[in-house]
Amino acid sequence: MKGEYSLSDVLERMFENQLALEAALMEFTLHVEAHGHADVGDNVRGAQATIGENAGHIKQGLARLNHRP
Repeated sequence: MKGEYSLSDVLERMFENQLALEAALMEFTLHVEAHGHADVGDNVRGAQATIGENAGHIKQGLARLNHRP
């Protein structure tokens, strides 16, 4: 349990939360668009693009943090 609250563990859990929020946003977007609010859907998709762009960077940083000597 020593590593349970390590920096890498906390950051990994934050990343998992980010992915879960991204999935929830997609569900919201689909619902909103289905009810005729394409403009709102476009705005949410813009935010999701930022999340997606940052996800790769975060994942690479976590991989380096977890595998450093």
